[in-house]
Amino acid sequence: MSSGSTCQALTKPAFGEQEARELVASVFGLEVSWIRPLPSYDDQNFHVRVSGEAAGPAGAPEYVLKITNWADSGQPELIEAQTRAMMFLSAEGFPAATPCPTKEGGIMSLVAAGPGNKKYMVRLLTYLPGVPVAKIAASTQILYDIGKLAARLDRALAEKFHHPSVKSLHRGQFIWNLANVPLLDQYVYALGQNKYREVVEQVIQQFKEKVIPKLTSFRACINHGDLNDHNILVDSSPASPEAPRYRVSGILDFSDMSYGYYVFEVAIAIMYMMVESADPLRVGGHVLAGFESVLPLTAQERAALFLLVSGRFSQSLVIAAHTALLYPENREYLMITAKSGWKHLMNMFEVGQEAVEQLWFETARAYGEHGAA
Repeated sequence: MSSGSTCQALTKPAFGEQEARELVASVFGLEVSWIRPLPSYDDQNFHVRVSGEAAGPAGAPEYVLKITNWADSGQPELIEAQTRAMMFLSAEGFPAATPCPTKEGGIMSLVAAGPGNKKYMVRLLTYLPGVPVAKIAASTQILYDIGKLAARLDRALAEKFHHPSVKSLHRGQFIWNLANVPLLDQYVYALGQNKYREVVEQVIQQFKEKVIPKLTSFRACINHGDLNDHNILVDSSPASPEAPRYRVSGILDFSDMSYGYYVFEVAIAIMYMMVESADPLRVGGHVLAGFESVLPLTAQERAALFLLVSGRFSQSLVIAAHTALLYPENREYLMITAKSGWKHLMNMFEVGQEAVEQLWFETARAYGEHGAA
């Protein structure tokens, strides 16, 4: 979703469709027959189809041209780590995109363009089928499956992903790492003075007191870091159109990858699955059950879950408000989560930590007693 800093005004690429066509031709040697822009946070993405005679070395005629913002393009080792992780996960059977080789045989290319001849990292990734979870009525089954996927993905990365570039995922002050919720102090001004700011400041303070001191007791891993309702694609079985059973068909956007903790990933998934749900408070139990079918949380990890979910809501809402001030023309996309996010965060605090946790943990325990739905 995001760049390493939220203060990088005017770093988002602004390539036109014709320029994007020329990039595909010059960097990857492919001729574009059809192109359209895709929504994005601070990078620029295009859905492209190449002509039939040049379907590409990866054997697929459709791709996503991903042009990384120039600030993050200055970290090639980090982008390589993200791309290598996608390739690794695809090889492990996860529905992750893979890069189309450049004409020189690389997985990405740095190109100079635009005012000031700024440099942008360019990749051409295989196009994954499906629709975002945000576009469906998510069943308890898909919520469970997403929780299970989150645990399997983190465990695979932690146990088997050993590329030399992986050290770049130690990202320190990266604003989207859940450990860095206290960094929101410098951005809460964007909320103005209101009840929302009061709740966020309460989250930040409780996070400092109750989560930060416990981090060393959590189990460490590599997090995808952004398993949101637009980054998970699903498709359904054609055999059951009236009551579709969905399966995950794509995992998008690895730009928020960093070293973190297993409990971070499940908290992030819970938060984003709440965003589109008609019964948001119950979502956490289904996602948690799926996650714990692979990796049961420890007592200390469970005790932090409410504040971690609240912390991710706060990150998403505060950073979106701040970034919308920098990019007013992209405000609609930036504020997607805010449409319901504030309602859910406020509701969590009105209901209270004890009651929300009881709902989550009882729901997850029911799965253990009766098996997955």
